[in-house]
Amino acid sequence: MSIYEIEVPTLDGTSTLEEYKGQVLLIVNTASGCGLAPQFAQLQNLYETYHEQGFSVPGFPCNQFGNQEPLSAMDAASSCQFNYQVTFPMFGKVKVNGPETHPLFDLLKKETAGLFGEKVKWNFTKFLVAKDGTILKRFAPTTTPEQIRDEIASLLS
Repeated sequence: MSIYEIEVPTLDGTSTLEEYKGQVLLIVNTASGCGLAPQFAQLQNLYETYHEQGFSVPGFPCNQFGNQEPLSAMDAASSCQFNYQVTFPMFGKVKVNGPETHPLFDLLKKETAGLFGEKVKWNFTKFLVAKDGTILKRFAPTTTPEQIRDEIASLLS
């Protein structure tokens, strides 16, 4: 199954990632109360820099790590917009581990297991997806978006 076929929660229902076909994606599980939340600003910077070239940052709030996203998806998106001026797409809340793992994150984890195994370790785990939907790489929460800039730029050229 392709990432574009999986139904994902939106802020007002469900959709698919079909509209992102042909774009480089950096899919991130987010939490507005996390100590890594300042990464929102770097994610936004990447989005602003490369969006016109076919890059997007689908953000999926998750409350599975330290209760750091207790807000509803709508309130989490509003918080990100207010605190970090986020304009990249924010989606509905998901679970990234356990029996209720969202199918998108099941696929992302399986395709990038390697050293990380099949678990997402914390908020702000990032998954890099090529224009054709190939899931290329997983980045640890502590890998800053800025550290991924060159890989994104090379995929867009």
